[in-house]
Amino acid sequence: MTTGRKSLANDIPSDIRSDHWSLRLAPEAARPYLRLIRFDRPIGTWLLLFPCWWSLALAAAAAGNWPDWRLALLFAAGALIMRGAGCTINDLADRDYDAKVARTAARPIPSGQITPRQALVFLALELLAGLLVLVQLNGFAILLGLAALPLVLAYPFMKRFTYWPQAWLGLTFNWGALMGWAAVTGGLAWPPVLLYAAGLCWTLGYDTIYAHQDKEDDALIGVKSTALKLGDRTRPWLAAFYAATAALLAAAGLAAGLGWPFLLAVALVAAHFAWQLAGLDTENPGDCLMRFKSNRFVGWILLAGLLAESALIHAAAG
Repeated sequence: MTTGRKSLANDIPSDIRSDHWSLRLAPEAARPYLRLIRFDRPIGTWLLLFPCWWSLALAAAAAGNWPDWRLALLFAAGALIMRGAGCTINDLADRDYDAKVARTAARPIPSGQITPRQALVFLALELLAGLLVLVQLNGFAILLGLAALPLVLAYPFMKRFTYWPQAWLGLTFNWGALMGWAAVTGGLAWPPVLLYAAGLCWTLGYDTIYAHQDKEDDALIGVKSTALKLGDRTRPWLAAFYAATAALLAAAGLAAGLGWPFLLAVALVAAHFAWQLAGLDTENPGDCLMRFKSNRFVGWILLAGLLAESALIHAAAG
């Protein structure tokens, strides 16, 4: 056990990857901060970034254009920064809980590698960096981005009050589905709203799977999750979440005037969801983590479908 602690309910190892290249190559003083922002575990950044890229590509395909690479890079930088800020806020809020769970006890704040005051200063720098990225967008997108801050700040506390913190995470993590379209068009429309709703259902699915890793510990320390709420009924609920995701993705594409390449991508996404559910073992933390991480394939499949739409439009025009 790398943390030297026992989990309250099961023997889950620390979630810090000490062998990650960033932790081996970075200066010693920087390593706790890289751990704090989960730089060694990029799946969270991908899950935050994909709705942004989908929305950019959706707006571009609807207009018969290729996605703007400059905006794509800005959103990539913003996702990395804001995912890190979210982790910092979360670890500050949860430091007393994290210290009681083996998987999280070695994180920089509960283990004392970073003090709460240092974390607050670092958070201020992260938010400043995020603001510098945000102001590169148009005025409507800037206001829309600022509107997400209450969601970001409130999320870490939701698990204390509701068994549905995954729903709040969905509202927060998929804000980019609105931002990408707004950055391209200067407004909103039904396609990004439907995409946002799809992202919410997607997050309810994948983060419920993720929450099953910690359900015994969560129950003992008094925090809530959909894993605890749904229990043995998790699989049919996941099927409903993922079916709604696929239906709303298809609706977003149809509302934007997209055709068969995108709908084929949605069908492949639905097939991937079926694979996740078919072999899911909610009593096996390793299996839950693997299936949670596999959602990066959902991101790439859908993005490929959107890019194929743009390619098809350009081929027809040429």
